[in-house]
Amino acid sequence: MAYVFNPSKPIALGADHAGVAYKKEVIEWLENKGYQVKDLGAYSTDSVDYPDFAHPTAASVETGEAAFGILFCGSANGVAITANKHASIRAGLCWLPEVAELTRLHNDANIICIPARFVGIESAIEMIDLFMTTAFEGGRHQGRVDKIRC
Repeated sequence: MAYVFNPSKPIALGADHAGVAYKKEVIEWLENKGYQVKDLGAYSTDSVDYPDFAHPTAASVETGEAAFGILFCGSANGVAITANKHASIRAGLCWLPEVAELTRLHNDANIICIPARFVGIESAIEMIDLFMTTAFEGGRHQGRVDKIRC
């Protein structure tokens, strides 16, 4: 499958303490595939506040500095809510590969949010791979996506 995001831009990653281990593994996986990454923290398993990492990740995507974003936290709800406060962000909470694919096909999501406490790392990587290689379907979905922004 083809990479559907701009491959000349880095991929922005952020996580709270619950997602640090997954973020580290995903960064290694992405770099082994030749992708650039922008690691926006956290960097340890010490308790932190997820908005401190979700906002910079979303801002990096929103400004076009990053091709897209990946966020991890325990449930992924907190990072998804935070990222979606940014006007041009469409962050999708994904827990199954099919959901990751649909967030791209139907919602043109530009950030994938993964619940590190509820999915295995293999599933997380599979979801990210689908997210990266699935193009927005457009058509009837375009009008719906156009109505999201306030």
